[in-house]
Amino acid sequence: MHQDFRQLSWRCFCGCLLLLWLSACSQTRPPAQYHRLIAAGLPAIELTETPFYPQLQYQCGPAALATVLQSSGVVSAEPELLAEQVYLPKRQGSLQAELMAASRRAERVPYPLSPELEALVTELHAGHPVLVLKNLGLARFPRWHYAVVIGYDPSRQQLLLRSGTEPRQRLSLRRFERSWQLADYWALVVPAAGSLPATAEPGRYLSAVAQVEQQGRLELAALSYTAAQQRWPNDDRVLFALGNIAYQQADFTTAKLHYYRALELAPAEAAYAFNLSWALLRLGKVPEALSMAELSAQLAPEHPRYSQASVLLQRALSD
Repeated sequence: MHQDFRQLSWRCFCGCLLLLWLSACSQTRPPAQYHRLIAAGLPAIELTETPFYPQLQYQCGPAALATVLQSSGVVSAEPELLAEQVYLPKRQGSLQAELMAASRRAERVPYPLSPELEALVTELHAGHPVLVLKNLGLARFPRWHYAVVIGYDPSRQQLLLRSGTEPRQRLSLRRFERSWQLADYWALVVPAAGSLPATAEPGRYLSAVAQVEQQGRLELAALSYTAAQQRWPNDDRVLFALGNIAYQQADFTTAKLHYYRALELAPAEAAYAFNLSWALLRLGKVPEALSMAELSAQLAPEHPRYSQASVLLQRALSD
């Protein structure tokens, strides 16, 4: 999803019309993804155990979010409680950003999908219902609606959705893709804690986890980074992230091990050497710490902090 549209699309609400100039942000990609999906040969799937909450007027956001959160194991996720967090009465709808923030408060890592029908169906096969935003109106006169995709029927070329007051709405791929395209193909999965989306990409997933880490949810972040390491064991960014979590938890020995491994995989990364120097310092290994600080400065001589790594460490030693 393009960053500029994401910022605008946060203002997309169920059942309300946006200003006309927002229509210019819609993608112009022709709705033909269903051909690629059918060619992929993915089998039929229906997540029959997915909960259903009939959506009250303008409250499709809380209902759809409750559906995916409960599917991920958040038993306390009820539309009425979530509405207090995400529903804006004056605007008669819910922001996409608010749905993601509420997911984090529920100790989950929300992950926006790539804009492909095949990604959506792949997540279904992994047991993840998919929260989607659709435009049921026109590009210039949008009518926004959240729903949850729970199944795929290739023989009929249809998707199955929990939508509005329909617990099992059947929608043709053509019709769904058109309404999804007009909402810039926005879709979200919320897996159980410690589980990765089936279609997760390393950079995008680490970015999603970083947001829960920034909120101080270190246990959830550590669980998520550990799951990422199991899928991508040789990704230096994952190891660096695990090192940062361990450092914040004052587990400097574990932090040191992760930083060393990350630096082995990416020896030109000054940040890895810099953070490693601090982990070594906390462990009382001063010569090694200063050596890593010098390496950090050599790797990034123009960086305002890494270039001063040795000075910063010496200052810490004298305090």
